[in-house]
Amino acid sequence: MTPQALNDIFFMILDRNSPRVILVNRDREWQPISSSQFYSFTVGVSKALLDWGIKPGDRVAILSENRYEWAIADFASLLIGAVVVPIYPTQTAEQCRYVLQHSGARAIFVSSAEQFSKLRTIRDTTSLEHIALMDEVPDADAHSMHQLMEAGPVNRDAMFDAMARQRTPDDVATLIYTSGTTGVPKGVVLTHGNLASNLECSLHAFDFGPDEISVSFLPLSHITARHVDFAMFFHGITIAYCPVIEQLPETLRQVRPTFVVGVPRVYEKIYNQVRRQTATGVKRKIYDWGIAVGRAHRQEILAGKTPDDWQWRLADRLLYSKLRASLGGRGKVFISGGAPLGRELAEWYADMSIRIHEGYGLTETSPVIALNTPTAHKVGSVGKPLSNVEVRIAGDGEVLVRGPSIFKGYWMMPEETANAFEGDWFKTGDIGNLDEEGFLSITDRKKDLIKTSGGKFIAPQPIENSLKTNPLVAEAAVIGDRRRFPAVIIAPQFAALEAWARENQVPFNNREELVNDSRVQDLYNQLVADINRTLAQFEKLKRVLVIPHELSVADGTLTPTLKLRRRAFEQRYRAQIDAMYEQPLHEAETITMK
Repeated sequence: MTPQALNDIFFMILDRNSPRVILVNRDREWQPISSSQFYSFTVGVSKALLDWGIKPGDRVAILSENRYEWAIADFASLLIGAVVVPIYPTQTAEQCRYVLQHSGARAIFVSSAEQFSKLRTIRDTTSLEHIALMDEVPDADAHSMHQLMEAGPVNRDAMFDAMARQRTPDDVATLIYTSGTTGVPKGVVLTHGNLASNLECSLHAFDFGPDEISVSFLPLSHITARHVDFAMFFHGITIAYCPVIEQLPETLRQVRPTFVVGVPRVYEKIYNQVRRQTATGVKRKIYDWGIAVGRAHRQEILAGKTPDDWQWRLADRLLYSKLRASLGGRGKVFISGGAPLGRELAEWYADMSIRIHEGYGLTETSPVIALNTPTAHKVGSVGKPLSNVEVRIAGDGEVLVRGPSIFKGYWMMPEETANAFEGDWFKTGDIGNLDEEGFLSITDRKKDLIKTSGGKFIAPQPIENSLKTNPLVAEAAVIGDRRRFPAVIIAPQFAALEAWARENQVPFNNREELVNDSRVQDLYNQLVADINRTLAQFEKLKRVLVIPHELSVADGTLTPTLKLRRRAFEQRYRAQIDAMYEQPLHEAETITMK
């Protein structure tokens, strides 16, 4: 069946009559929710929304971490024609206020006492009439979502089902407020047809068998994670929800997913963990040997083949299988999206026997524009465009796209909507190219391109991705726009750096002392010098600022999807950056914060 609206996916779930649509962790035991239970819970919540007077087109917000109640609130709203407005649980009360006021949401589903407390401080300044709490919070002026769920019908309700099937492709399904690396968040208007058309095309080349499982851990407030969940429901894949990223390693070991979708930062963390665990002694020798064997068979892995070689089989038993075990041990499909993965990281995973299918898209494109597949895979690219979209490259290198998955506009922002299009082509803001085989590659964000005072353009992301393949680097930001030369700010991977310091008898009492030590400065100087050897003369990094802090969503330097907020990041270190450029330029050196 080809879905025309998201509600069609809900009825596909019911038609399968599956005993295990969702897995829920209750008291450290994973328990299933069946199709019939999912129907009862969802319709119970839908009928409550109707009793509250929620009508088609009214906005209903969800403020929650990933959990099965998120999916029930989502479908319950969609079934009656309401427009779902996700809000990141990491956002502040003021940020929540903006989304609620701008969207005019009349009702909201809230996960916990912590989120409810945040909401309570701003409720009177919004249009909210009803709050439903997923957790039981004593004395809360709110509805119990679980009581609403338990009031659902035992059997199918024919009249309700007929009403829910009335949704059309042109009906608005959701407003997704872009987390944004700059500027005021914009509410992206996506219809049922936008999202359904993308679901039909994004995973058609992948084979799904019985007993497939996926873990939902990327924030559902972001279009990538929500699209993945819809796709899992569409293909009949069981979803296990992981609400806290710190619980992910244990969840992977317990659930053992077959379908793994992550953002580059997750794959980077796993890479760095492996490098730390194999840094010395016999483990280092096995690692170096295994990587060399894997590199010799890289093309076979990227082609989806299993090498028939005794050395590879031995390396697999001693090394590669350990990496797969950390991801649950049953992974068949690995996908990366949300930000550029980086060729070096993709090649490292291939050398470790894992082929990652990198994809590309934006909130405005519902989201997938292109994706590598088992039958069309090229490392370093984001794959071929989906069959439902057209892609062309503008004269300045910007990627333009059109098709049924492209959004209808920004909520109540006609000027921004008009500026987002060139005729009927959506301007992605990304710089890229299409090769002769039709594979799309993304170089950088258009607004992130650095133009030095000498007029040279530098794409920072490929350089940053190369730096982040070093286990001593957690984050890197290349700077230099309208400056004399490019430089880089590095946030260390402190677990690895502190281990290195202890091994090399570098004393320190805190992180400031650590990054100020001359041996640490020399360490990062050498790291940058190695990268510089691969760069054109005008791209070479002339200065390095090593900071004694980790970046986070809380301090505003990362988006909720763990992408660098460049403007906020550079503003935070403006004084140190200015000091770097005020000093006479000699050879590359590390400038540390005082």
